[in-house]
Amino acid sequence: MSDTLRGAPRDVAPDGVEPLSANITSVQPGGGVCYSLELLWGRARRFYLKTFRPGYVRNMAASRHGDASGAPHEILDPRDLKYCRNLCTAEWDRADDPFAWRDKLPFARWGLAELQIMGWPLLAATIALAFSPWPLAAILTAVPFGLLVYFFRDPQRRPPTDEQILVSPADGRISEITRVEHEPFFDGPAVRIGIFLSIFNVHINRVPARARVLSLRYAPGKFLNALRPESAVENESMWIGLEELQPDGGDSASAHGGPAVARRMIVRQITGQFARRIVCSLRPGDMLARGQQFGMIKLGSRTELILPDEPGLRVLVKLGEKVNAGSSAMARYDSDLASKS
Repeated sequence: MSDTLRGAPRDVAPDGVEPLSANITSVQPGGGVCYSLELLWGRARRFYLKTFRPGYVRNMAASRHGDASGAPHEILDPRDLKYCRNLCTAEWDRADDPFAWRDKLPFARWGLAELQIMGWPLLAATIALAFSPWPLAAILTAVPFGLLVYFFRDPQRRPPTDEQILVSPADGRISEITRVEHEPFFDGPAVRIGIFLSIFNVHINRVPARARVLSLRYAPGKFLNALRPESAVENESMWIGLEELQPDGGDSASAHGGPAVARRMIVRQITGQFARRIVCSLRPGDMLARGQQFGMIKLGSRTELILPDEPGLRVLVKLGEKVNAGSSAMARYDSDLASKS
């Protein structure tokens, strides 16, 4: 994706996909200390690879697909896409990705830097204190270490077998179910379902339905407590406009020649008082599977699912109910999906 395209966020392509907004300059647009350190390490790693492993660099370039233009730095291997995947179209097939094994780790890939930068010092301090004259002092570092590991955990999730069920985009508790008179993205009424994530919840976000990404809008803002109503408006957020697609087996085609369109929906990632880093790795036009990971919010926050308030909509959750991203049923439409295309 070119810089020119990214600089025209409101120019809508014929198929409805909006180019990436100019203020989205990274998968983690809010930055951060660990983020900056990881980018610095990337520069050192690329210098090492080009200087001492030119053969590896040539092989990775030969197996790469897409275009690296728009990326803020050279793309030598898949690690270089971690924070700029949304800025270019460069990709590697999984078979050609020597780091694909990291996806099998029980931790969020977007949190591996935090685990390294903060985890190892905490673990070393815990071990040192445990063998010191004051072994009970090890609790002071063991507890933060345990919380850090627990926060970035990445449990496997399996969506319900009924493909028309919309799954939760986040772990947490249902904090709001509100009807909205008019949502411009739908040009009609909507239902907003808010999910509050405490620091003890898994913070990986997942796609509620098989869908295509139409639009991404990043809004810098405050870091109010996610339980306060005004946080939904004033806090930093990432707004994701999706176009739900006909489940596999649908026999009608959409206007853009792909799978049949069912309806639009919105997912919003909102920071909280302590969660100040939104991660969203999506590109406009991405085709997503139901339950697929697309980002996370680091340390406690709010996620919203906003749906068209159409006949046949059934909200399947209640206020205070606990939900899990990618597996808990949030809603479904009983009307024929193909009639909405």
